[in-house]
Amino acid sequence: MIERLIRIMERENVEWEIYWERGRGGSFKIENEKLERSQRKFHSGIGLRVGYKGRLGFSYITGIGHDIETLENFVKRTIKLARVSEVPFRGFPSEKKPAKIRGLYDKRIDEIPFEDAHAMAQNFAERMIELKAGREEYTLSGSLAFGVNFYGIANSNGIFLEDKSTGMSVSTYAVKKGTRTGSGSYYQSYRSLQSFEELERAIKLAIEDADMSWDAERFRPYEGELLLEPPAFRAIMGIFLENLFGDNVHYGRSRFVELGKRVASEKLTITDDATIDNGIGSYPFDGEGNPGRKTVLVEEGFLRGFLLDETYGWLLGMESTGNAVRDFRTVPHIGTSNVVVEPGKESLEDFEGIVIKKVFGEHTANPISGDFSLTVELGYVVRGGKVEPFKDNMLVGNVFELLDSIRAVGKELIRRGSFYSPRVLAIGKII
Repeated sequence: MIERLIRIMERENVEWEIYWERGRGGSFKIENEKLERSQRKFHSGIGLRVGYKGRLGFSYITGIGHDIETLENFVKRTIKLARVSEVPFRGFPSEKKPAKIRGLYDKRIDEIPFEDAHAMAQNFAERMIELKAGREEYTLSGSLAFGVNFYGIANSNGIFLEDKSTGMSVSTYAVKKGTRTGSGSYYQSYRSLQSFEELERAIKLAIEDADMSWDAERFRPYEGELLLEPPAFRAIMGIFLENLFGDNVHYGRSRFVELGKRVASEKLTITDDATIDNGIGSYPFDGEGNPGRKTVLVEEGFLRGFLLDETYGWLLGMESTGNAVRDFRTVPHIGTSNVVVEPGKESLEDFEGIVIKKVFGEHTANPISGDFSLTVELGYVVRGGKVEPFKDNMLVGNVFELLDSIRAVGKELIRRGSFYSPRVLAIGKII
């Protein structure tokens, strides 16, 4: 049917781009160690962008299998939208070779029967019961999800690309109640089907955090060296990265206007890498058909790159970095793939001092000024090998000052979803 739609578009005197996808997924919700909800969902659809005399029109239809009349009307509607649009059109990419990446598709996830996935979720819930045996102060919840997606893109400049991917995710949440309350959580996503041992590990890590949270109290105000674990540093990086989105740069919503300036400590190197094998954020081509690639954003403290799609690459006089993300219902917009904080040469595993493990509230920060005030969900102090947890303090400061104060970056790279980072030692303030 896509070929039929392409033939219709080739009759029109316009530039065009077709993006299509179809997929399915299963999700399972566990509440208080009981499998409470099982869902199976399907999705498919086509997004069409049309460029006409410097203006862009977009519309979409759900489903893939449409008759010729529906497709003709779809095309006419989108061309009409382009004619009255006020959205500028800068052109579509030309044909380029997509990146070669291993491990984005696992046949076992694609072919797993829903009944087998349901049984895995049921076993997950039963294992929660076993792990809390004799400890009624705990309640455990979580979820499992599986998905497969087939997608493709074609345009009037000769691009025709198709690919497929799979995904699996697990989350757990533990609450410990009594004279006080402690909570812990764990989330991870994967491209391949995971063993039951990985699910069991997720439960144990959530319980460990709940135990620490139970013992935690508010810590005294402090300013000085802080060791940021990857989940906490991810929140800091999220604030910083908004300044590197090409649309924010173009419209003055970024602190930066040009490359080459020092923006952080020489200890810090950051890349956006869509080519990592098995990467959750990896893709052979982006939502416009540009190849996935590795882009150096910060190199030893110096700003080296922005995150760009075709439009904002053109507006900034630069090449697209292949960071257009989308689904069939949306036009492409700039996003990250896999964000990697490159490992350093320091060993921070035996660090003694104040450690920030988890924070939240980064959505309240001002990315241009860099000012933030984040709630410490969980931290701990290491003294003489002993661990003293704390929580409910505020981690406050300025993201640019914090990144400039980095004193060491650890050797061991840890992944959380599409974010890869070691532990990072910097100067910070908690109140």
